[in-house]
Amino acid sequence: MIDTESVSCETCTAPTPGMIDASDEASRAWPRVDIDANPYKEAFPLFAERPDIAFLDSAATAQRPSCVLDAQKRFYETMNANPLRGLYSLSVEATEAIAGVRAQIARLIGAVDERDRAQASEIVFTRNTSEALNLVAKAFAPGVLKPGDEVAITIMEHHSNLIPWQQACRAAGATLVYLYPTKTGELTDEEIAAKIGPKTKIVAATMVSNVLGCRVPVEKLGRAVHAHGGYLVVDAAQSVPHMPVDVREIGADFLAFSAHKALGPMGVGVLWGRMELLDAAEPFLTGGEMIDSVTEQDAVWAPVPEKFEAGTQDAAGIYATGVALDYLVNEVGYDAIQAREQALVHYAMSRMVELPYVEILGSIYWDRHHGVISFNVRGIHPHDVASILDMDGVCIRAGHHCAQPLLAWMECENLACCRASLAFYNDRADIDRFIEGLENVWNTFH
Repeated sequence: MIDTESVSCETCTAPTPGMIDASDEASRAWPRVDIDANPYKEAFPLFAERPDIAFLDSAATAQRPSCVLDAQKRFYETMNANPLRGLYSLSVEATEAIAGVRAQIARLIGAVDERDRAQASEIVFTRNTSEALNLVAKAFAPGVLKPGDEVAITIMEHHSNLIPWQQACRAAGATLVYLYPTKTGELTDEEIAAKIGPKTKIVAATMVSNVLGCRVPVEKLGRAVHAHGGYLVVDAAQSVPHMPVDVREIGADFLAFSAHKALGPMGVGVLWGRMELLDAAEPFLTGGEMIDSVTEQDAVWAPVPEKFEAGTQDAAGIYATGVALDYLVNEVGYDAIQAREQALVHYAMSRMVELPYVEILGSIYWDRHHGVISFNVRGIHPHDVASILDMDGVCIRAGHHCAQPLLAWMECENLACCRASLAFYNDRADIDRFIEGLENVWNTFH
């Protein structure tokens, strides 16, 4: 059990004892996983090439296993053709490969019909989560919002799920409403009831905060907005890599995530939406392949999902994304991922609270941090912390983490903090190097 008396934060209003119910039994037991052993690192070429580093920035981007790198290369070597563009066998093979990944993703996130068939057509490929969320805000929201309506988001949102809604509200004459959690990242029922009402047409929320690491009760948000006839948009970029996600159980109307945070290539994003909503939305981008027919003065759009996939897609990246998700879910498995990452977070936080100059943001309980621990070193700028840690081969993130409104609300000095983010391929040695690096940071300035 973490010593709660050791946790404090002066500059970032992080938790102090008593801010969370100390009787929470889930926070008293820790996972029994051997984090000394590491059966995973050998699958990741970067770790073989760079054994000198402890990579603690997986919330920004994950490392890629060999099977994913090989898959991207295999696509170009064995089926390199433009999907949907040709009738010859090579193009058909590429088309079928991409269609297979659509169905795979649909099954992964629970987008299936009553006969348990994957609703592959509801999967739209984008460049990243940002583009997927922009698609919803620019292609769907204009048909829903009118002056006087409200869009509700949490103060914990990544800029990718904040700025598009600022612009959508500005264009429609709607109001952007913020839900504020407790300082430990918990959205209360009272806050949800106060902020989501008859004027709320859209709620857009992250499932896991990329700063506080807390799990947001998107299910409650969905029930609240659906009661008023509105829609739920979920940013799952920080959840799909770490936990099962089911759009039906969540009650989502749209859900977005990026491949690169889930062991896949950069440049591939996924948007899922209910078919009737995708059908009603206008195209976000126009051009090649997203049309059914074109005349000199008009065009008829192709059906979903092609309607939203103008131009040539990153076919090799999409193919490799399927391999990445198969490795994540079937070779490693969410049960193993969650157990190992919880053990790593528990060990890291238990070591961090031994350092009186380290201030942890968010909950004082390890089980509220889903792979993410944000912190500051008292009196030392986060950029200096990250730079000195880098000299010791420890890779963390420092800055505003694309969440400036959250850090401003938390009164973080310099609108910045440090973030160590863990994945199942980390181990005790990585954490120990991190702690030794923090001691070196402190000693360097003192």
